[in-house]
Amino acid sequence: MIIVIDFGSQFNQLIARRVRENDVYCQVEPAGIPIDKLKALNPQGIILSGGPSSIYEDNSPSIDKSLFDLGIPILGICYGMHYMVHTLGGKIKKASKREYGFANLDIKESNPLFKDMGTGFQCWMSHGDSAIELPENFVITASTKNTSIAAIANHEKKLYGLQLHPEVEHSINGSRMIRHFLFDVCNCQKNWTMKSFCDGAVSQIKAAVGDKKVIMGLSGGVDSSVAATLIHKAIGKNLFCIFVDNGLLRKNEKQALEKSLISSLDLNIKFIDAKDKFLFALKDVIDPEKKRKIIGNLFIEVFEAQATKIDGAQFLGQGTLYPDIIESKSAFGGPTSIIKSHHNVGGLPEKMKLKLIEPLQLLFKDEVRKLGTQLGIKDELIWRQPFPGPGLAIRIMGEITSSRLEILREADAILLEEIRKAGLYRKLWQSFAVLLPVKTVGVMGDKRTFANCIAIRAVTSNDAMTADWAKLPHDLLGIISNRIINEVENINRVVFDITSKPPGTIEWE
Repeated sequence: MIIVIDFGSQFNQLIARRVRENDVYCQVEPAGIPIDKLKALNPQGIILSGGPSSIYEDNSPSIDKSLFDLGIPILGICYGMHYMVHTLGGKIKKASKREYGFANLDIKESNPLFKDMGTGFQCWMSHGDSAIELPENFVITASTKNTSIAAIANHEKKLYGLQLHPEVEHSINGSRMIRHFLFDVCNCQKNWTMKSFCDGAVSQIKAAVGDKKVIMGLSGGVDSSVAATLIHKAIGKNLFCIFVDNGLLRKNEKQALEKSLISSLDLNIKFIDAKDKFLFALKDVIDPEKKRKIIGNLFIEVFEAQATKIDGAQFLGQGTLYPDIIESKSAFGGPTSIIKSHHNVGGLPEKMKLKLIEPLQLLFKDEVRKLGTQLGIKDELIWRQPFPGPGLAIRIMGEITSSRLEILREADAILLEEIRKAGLYRKLWQSFAVLLPVKTVGVMGDKRTFANCIAIRAVTSNDAMTADWAKLPHDLLGIISNRIINEVENINRVVFDITSKPPGTIEWE
């Protein structure tokens, strides 16, 4: 086992994911974990995550410093390195020049993390503080142009620090560094697989639920489909699934999903029409956080209303993934900065009668797809592009009305049709249309128009923690734009979003 200590990084669970990619079990624990509990977990190694704080600030996150006397290999990343340096007698201060984005790492001295990596490579930096003085018995093993102490090592105690972020895809050799830490430093064994996760999750669900019943919102997406199948494997027909038509679905989505869900999954499924309820509640609402919370509250209302009709229903199942959690609340009670609420996390009401069952909450999308394959779910469900729980509500900037929903549905349907024709659907993480809250001047049929603008968003990613805008062929973009303008009423302009994550998020709201 490897333990990741959560100092608040937006990427702390991404570190865990990189470990699990190597078939090594990993779990994230808060910085406040008692040292006795940490020892009882008997980890082979410990990774200290980054975080948004500065070590010299009041109330900056910390962990019991006796951690460094346990004789366990430790890797500190960014703030984690700062904590190691500061706690063991070195000095950290605000950097004279911040370093965000790509940098060239120059290897200065032998370090097992850099094994067979030559004299340097490109890495990803994200820090405003730097180490200026090292503790006793530490050496500098790498630098960048702006950061003289970019990697450190105490070889005797197997303590290592990286100012760079090896967990993000942008760091060349990042995965290799983590692999070297696991196998060359910690001597880990490859003994954790998706089958072992599945077996463990089923046992946990059985123990938690017993003979009670679970109701679950089933959207037809990969997350809810896999979560429902996993819960069903644990408790069988005591799972009752509810598909809610909230009026915010894509074109013909309810009919297509009704057919595929019934034919693909051996589940109890009830279809609820709640379009009017949702659209009425969203009338005149523009703020995206209010949209998400309204939708989250209404989902719970619908579930609880259905639960009263099911004797023994005490749990609500959800397909929440870790990116949902990390963008919606402070993970594990740690200091993670909140980015936005998701309808199934930060949007839930404070007082809820149903207890939550979220068996996927520590997994990323690619891991969920592997789990779906393990569970025998058909590819057509496993490989659906992610669709947000709030649906088109967060792809309409501004007011949500029936007419604006219809415009977006038609534009989105054209986009997805052309993406599939081009053979790009499974190559893209997500591709969708966004209706902007502006009108633009155009000329159509020798007449002036003043109509709506559609933005096209297409990204590539492995886990939704980071994403790059997709370099779609210009001919394809031309076809999509031409079709939308000619076939969708009240649209006279189409634009293409070329923003990566970070600094943007994948969804616009």
